[in-house]
Amino acid sequence: MLVYGRNVALELLKKPKKIQKAILQQGFDDKKVFSSLENYKIPYIFKSKNEMDRLADGVHQGIILYVRDYHYYSLTDVMRPNPHFIVMLDHIEDPHNFGAIIRTCEAAGVDAIIIPKNRQVSVNGTVMKTSVGTLDQVKIVQVSNLSSTIDFLKEQDFWVVGTALEDSVDYRSIDYSGKIALIIGNEGAGISKLVRKKCDFIAKIPMYGTTNSLNASVASGIMIYEVIRNRK
Repeated sequence: MLVYGRNVALELLKKPKKIQKAILQQGFDDKKVFSSLENYKIPYIFKSKNEMDRLADGVHQGIILYVRDYHYYSLTDVMRPNPHFIVMLDHIEDPHNFGAIIRTCEAAGVDAIIIPKNRQVSVNGTVMKTSVGTLDQVKIVQVSNLSSTIDFLKEQDFWVVGTALEDSVDYRSIDYSGKIALIIGNEGAGISKLVRKKCDFIAKIPMYGTTNSLNASVASGIMIYEVIRNRK
């Protein structure tokens, strides 16, 4: 996996075993980065800006790291400590949204994030960059089928809360005191029909302006902290 940018590089250099090698732009002069690479004996080479631009799908700030792919947790791993708050993503496509949701989940102490294997952005370099410093603190599970996973969570006494504007109730009116699985839908289509049918509650965030929807990561933040607020 390729990860780029100075801030994420400095974070990853705190856990150097993940880094396989580094590519630096000719003229790169960040002494802190150089010192870390030398201390941890991480191999690095120099390339021209044009060569690095071709490698990175974004602003690399003169440094690209090759890191090991993210190791997903199993559902069994997640259930073993008796979790009480899980966030499920129903086919989120934007890696920036995914990364921002990971940061929010870590900040709020969410027990795990569950994502589908297909038609969902996976943990890639952009997700890692956006979620910098938090990815290692959040358990992410990939499952083959969200619907059957919801059935399993219900067997573990979870209440399932989906999010949508239609045929829904104000998100502040729901009791979140029990075990909660919060489902955030796709940026365009929202939660799927089958997933919606499995939900115990469908929550909406009221819109008071001309905007009729919120960005998925913003909506996630509001919903996640409403669950946390109700637990105090």
